Amino acid sequence: MPPSDKKEIENLRREIRRHDILYYVENQPEISDREYDRLMQRLKDLEAKHPDWVTPDSPTQRVGGKASERFESVVHKLPMLSLDNTYNLDEFRDFHNRVVKGLKNEIAEDKIEYVVELKIDGLGVTLSYENGLFTQGATRGDGRAGEDITANLRTIRSIPLTIPVEKEPFNFLEVRGEVYLDREAFVEFNKERKAGGQPEFANPRNAAAGSLRLLDPAITAQRPLDIFVYSVGHMDDMPFKTHHEAILKLKSLGFRVNPQTVLCKNFEETFSLIERWRDEKDHLSYEVDGLVVKVNAFSFQEKLGSTAKHPRWAVAYKYEAEQAVTEVEDILCQVGRTGSITPVAVLRPVFVSGSTVSRATLHNEDEIKRKDIRVGDTVVIEKAGEVIPKVVRVANQPGKSRGKPFKMPTKCPECQTAIYRPEGEAAWRCVNAACPAQLKERLFHFASRNAMDIDHLGPAVIDQLVDSGRVKHFSDLYNLTLEDLVPLERLAEKSANNLLAAIQKSKSAGLSRLIHGLGIRHVGQRAAAVLAQTFHSMDALQNASLEDLESVMEVGPIMAESLKAFFDREINQEEIRQLKKLGVALVEDRQETGDRLLGKQFVLTGALKHFTRDQAREMILAQGGRVTSSVSQKTDFVVAGEDPGSKLDKAKKLDVKILDEERFKALLAG
Repeated sequence: MPPSDKKEIENLRREIRRHDILYYVENQPEISDREYDRLMQRLKDLEAKHPDWVTPDSPTQRVGGKASERFESVVHKLPMLSLDNTYNLDEFRDFHNRVVKGLKNEIAEDKIEYVVELKIDGLGVTLSYENGLFTQGATRGDGRAGEDITANLRTIRSIPLTIPVEKEPFNFLEVRGEVYLDREAFVEFNKERKAGGQPEFANPRNAAAGSLRLLDPAITAQRPLDIFVYSVGHMDDMPFKTHHEAILKLKSLGFRVNPQTVLCKNFEETFSLIERWRDEKDHLSYEVDGLVVKVNAFSFQEKLGSTAKHPRWAVAYKYEAEQAVTEVEDILCQVGRTGSITPVAVLRPVFVSGSTVSRATLHNEDEIKRKDIRVGDTVVIEKAGEVIPKVVRVANQPGKSRGKPFKMPTKCPECQTAIYRPEGEAAWRCVNAACPAQLKERLFHFASRNAMDIDHLGPAVIDQLVDSGRVKHFSDLYNLTLEDLVPLERLAEKSANNLLAAIQKSKSAGLSRLIHGLGIRHVGQRAAAVLAQTFHSMDALQNASLEDLESVMEVGPIMAESLKAFFDREINQEEIRQLKKLGVALVEDRQETGDRLLGKQFVLTGALKHFTRDQAREMILAQGGRVTSSVSQKTDFVVAGEDPGSKLDKAKKLDVKILDEERFKALLAG
């Protein structure tokens, strides 16, 4: 590469990064969009001329790579604990009193500093940087582990791909933030989806979360996502003494920090700020669902510690939900993806908590009866957590005649199959496996790794197959041809052939995987394995009586009833006949199962060298064992790989037997 080209590339990257911060972080652009595009195009031209000089942190590499089929799990270095909530000033004062008690003899009550932040209504993420380069991004998940969404996060221009580390080198830095859509962008985004015949998102948070969980980063790049970074999650040799100091440093490194973050010198200042935001929050350009209040000093945070779920040094303040009065124009029933039938009130449109509401959930039949909600009633509504509209109660309506009491339909409003209500449950359900409202989600589950394991069959392909009418049942997958697949978007001939091969391979997945893949309510992976080992064939399982099912170890009355209801439906029986006709294995090889580990309970932790976590789980299940997610007194063995984490510590504390990978392999081999 000529020295002049190399120097120009370096200068262009530095200049574009500077303009990215000015435009996306500080909202103070210095050049026009046209001039910015000219700089970017020049960089692209030079990199095309010298491809060996392209680096992952180049501004041209925000959108790259092919669509993936699934997200890998990421274990957080430190748990992302949820916040405890307070809903009024008395509860918030109780939080402050607990802080004062916890810091007794450490500091005077009137000297405790708090940092107050807006609680952005989006999706929590972590961003990891090694030697200044953005290397990994993940969702919060369950707080302990999330999903690797690095490729999608790279498309958000307010997330720096590189941070300056020349003066203060950070070998590793993890920051945490909230990805969101602002209100105006959300409205425009929904307009585009509606114009394109796509379903609209219910709120900005759902839109942000759905966008980050797309398997194709190129599509995510088209979404108007943004981020506010709110804390340091983990770093080598933390040099900061306070949270506010860390926030200021993150801002200087080019991270987008919310400008409304305020350091309060004492409780009274914090109290006043809460009162101020009560009305001002509705005038922001983005959704917030309250405030977050944190003790400022890290030493005090450490002293206060955390419970199993919440830090004791921070709390979320949720404002009382705004209410409005309107009229119920109709009550409709909608079908969830798992078959639950949910009644929904169609309302005379009314403005509440920043948006116009025309529908509200009624939860279930019992809730409607308890509140005695009828068509034509005047009702009080509010947004639960300022997101989901719900009917609180029927308003006083003296002299007004009322409609008839609501009755649930007897058939599914989508497929007209008879619905049923399991004993002891509040929801009515549709158990038709081919119900259109459930089909896409069921197909995704059917093809998942722990079920039929059909590689290359992701959500984008499933959407097209269902929307085009090519697939209406599980069995339709096995009738697909190359001519059916090639016309689909982003599915060239080679990809189509790979998908057909994966579908063909799944025919021999076995009974256990098929039972799990059918998505029968209450029947998970472990139960499917037990049923396959007990009955060995689909015919025997279908013909089992309720008593036969209940007699199986680990199958209780609720699961037995769910199985019976599923197999008693003619439409499900016909689907199984079609799967058999098309060559899908409906038997379990008796030689593949055993009872060497029968009744033994395992916990897997850390990375194994010779197995994936799923492979280890399947081998345990095949020998009659059980795998759980947490260590307890009932745990017989903890299988510990590399970087096992806190589960190993708990196993030692409870004196649970610990197996390394070699001892685990020996146990499986007998």
